[in-house]
Amino acid sequence: MDTVNVQLFGQDPKIQKAISVARNVSVTKAPVLIVGESGVGKRTLGRFIHQNSNRADKPFEVVDCSEDAKDVENAILGFREDESGKFNKGVLERANGGTVVFANLDCLEEEFQKRLYKVISELADYDIDIRILATTTKNLSKLVGAGRFYRGIFTLVSANTITLPPLRERIGDLEMMARHFLKEAGDFSMEPEIDLKAMDKILNHYWTHNVEELKSFIENSVVNMQSTVLTEDDLSIGEKKNVNLASDEEGEGIRLMSLKDAEKLLIKKALVHTSENRTQAAKILGVSIRTLRNKINEYRNSGSNYFVNLR
Repeated sequence: MDTVNVQLFGQDPKIQKAISVARNVSVTKAPVLIVGESGVGKRTLGRFIHQNSNRADKPFEVVDCSEDAKDVENAILGFREDESGKFNKGVLERANGGTVVFANLDCLEEEFQKRLYKVISELADYDIDIRILATTTKNLSKLVGAGRFYRGIFTLVSANTITLPPLRERIGDLEMMARHFLKEAGDFSMEPEIDLKAMDKILNHYWTHNVEELKSFIENSVVNMQSTVLTEDDLSIGEKKNVNLASDEEGEGIRLMSLKDAEKLLIKKALVHTSENRTQAAKILGVSIRTLRNKINEYRNSGSNYFVNLR
């Protein structure tokens, strides 16, 4: 497992406070809820907590609750193969002594939440000892109040809550990270630089996917560089910001699209509407989570900007 370099989180006071809390809580076995937008580094902070705990040499498992409901259940509890009858252990057993991260906890199917809480509550009876971490992009307290999330699980994970601020609120860190990712992205003979116009464009862009989007963008921009200086002409931010959706808001213009493009646009709008909650987006679209996941992979493989940067 790679060691987490917390310096890459930045020096902003809000991010430093989050790291300080994470470092302090890591020496306990208490559950931790990490809250923040997509791409801010929630799972990375979870790994940092694990690596700074007395469980660092034990298993570290991550299960993404936004995946297909049955796959998530199997990943957590384990499952028996139909043909061979072999039982595959779930993360709760595999991570015994270590740490389990429930990523995108808000996406956990409602009917499974109570069952999972009961299983976790009984782990000690089976000599299973795990440290539970969870991540979410949502306000779980509001979901509990709306009856959309089981209070037991929320109470279990939220005693220690760490919030990671978005990159756009940390301009100093944004500049530092842009320069760092540029150095990492190319094999330069000299120290690479970013000129003033390019940096201004980077600093004024709304980074929807935060650190992950910035890293991907810088890596893609490097191939356009003609020297060791990244210029405004090397950037493609404008293409990412000016996706032509205006005419579609009232249903105009979509008739001029191919059926395939219209499908992609509809899927994108459903994901944006649900803050990229795939389970909810699939329900809105009337498709299975597996179908949606396959479509996302298809668009990602074709190089579509939005889907390439989608977590």
